[in-house]
Amino acid sequence: MKWLKNLTVQVIIAIILGIIVGTIWPEFGASLKILADMFIKLIKMLIAPIIFLTVVIGIGGMGDMKKVGKIGGKALLYFEIVSTIALAIGIAVAVIVNAGAGIDTSKAADADISKYTTAAEESDHGLMTFIYNIIPENVIGALADGQLLPTLFAAILFGVAAASLGEKSRPVITFFEQVSEIFFKIVGIVMKVSPIGAFGAMAYTIGNFGLGSLKSLGLLMAAVYITMFLFIVFVLGTIARYFGFNIFKFIGYIKDEIFLVIGTSSSESALPSMMRKLEGLGCSKQVVGLVVPTGYSFNLDGTSIYLSMAALFIAQAYGIELTWIQIATLLGVLMITSKGAAGVTGSGFITLAATLAAFPMVPVEGIALLIGVDRFMSEARAVTNLIGNGVACVVVSKSEKEFESTEAAAAIATK
Repeated sequence: MKWLKNLTVQVIIAIILGIIVGTIWPEFGASLKILADMFIKLIKMLIAPIIFLTVVIGIGGMGDMKKVGKIGGKALLYFEIVSTIALAIGIAVAVIVNAGAGIDTSKAADADISKYTTAAEESDHGLMTFIYNIIPENVIGALADGQLLPTLFAAILFGVAAASLGEKSRPVITFFEQVSEIFFKIVGIVMKVSPIGAFGAMAYTIGNFGLGSLKSLGLLMAAVYITMFLFIVFVLGTIARYFGFNIFKFIGYIKDEIFLVIGTSSSESALPSMMRKLEGLGCSKQVVGLVVPTGYSFNLDGTSIYLSMAALFIAQAYGIELTWIQIATLLGVLMITSKGAAGVTGSGFITLAATLAAFPMVPVEGIALLIGVDRFMSEARAVTNLIGNGVACVVVSKSEKEFESTEAAAAIATK
């Protein structure tokens, strides 16, 4: 029974049990959401300090500021190109499939979507506001609130300052390395209870929304899942092959993180262990520290595909014929609003509300059509986001010659 000790097996069993409990005892299943919330809360309490320590150690130990700037610039360029491709693919598939045609929109006006529209209004998705919010009010506050980009910004400044001091900062960097090991040890402890979090999340999803909610919007769900699968296989697969590794073997390497994300519907839940896995693959600590956290706001490929398809689905449901110019405008709006979506469950839905508010041709109340199935599609979004960020990290590491071959790297290499 050694196989039962494997974390992947445990998470898969937990997901299956969650589906069974949610189906047979829906009210009890819905009440188990607290298990998932507690697990994600455990992970989130570790993310900000791990990001801060990893980035400071990487930059402070590197010393070459031109190298840091080059890595950051290359990562942002890669993010923009690939996420734009994801948006364009989502729009193209949505136009071809036309899944929204014939959907009954009469109930959408009666549904309560205030929590999404209010959240979208409170979080200004303008470009300058987004840039402004990257700067934290104070470093401790950013760490305490678990804000990823402000923490990353503060860590980069700290790392640059430490690198400029040279040997004077070495004792501080050494201390941070020791603290970092402690935090990753805590991650290992927390991951042992991940099956419980996955069980609670799946039981809640099935118990609250029910398998029946999948029927009416099955075509959209199928289109979203198939599109993301094709994006991973062909777009990310082509990129991976060009840089000398196999996308399927890479997915096999991070299978534990993928099943965790499927169970919790949050790519953030796997962030700490994903960073450690990428370092074990051969990516340098500084590249992992810069690329992965930044990718959680700038490289959400799955969220980009979903947002573009969902926006057009709503337009089709209301019989709104969009011109190619309007579709191109929608793509431009999504390129901005998608950058504000974090890796947390539900944020993609809020971002969709913000997108439609900025694109008045499509009624924002149409998001009510998706409430019942959004949770089921969030797993696909989160998994695609996770794989996309992993591929980005390997690509930037290899292109910057910040990649040291390991046994794991040899195992996923293209042959």
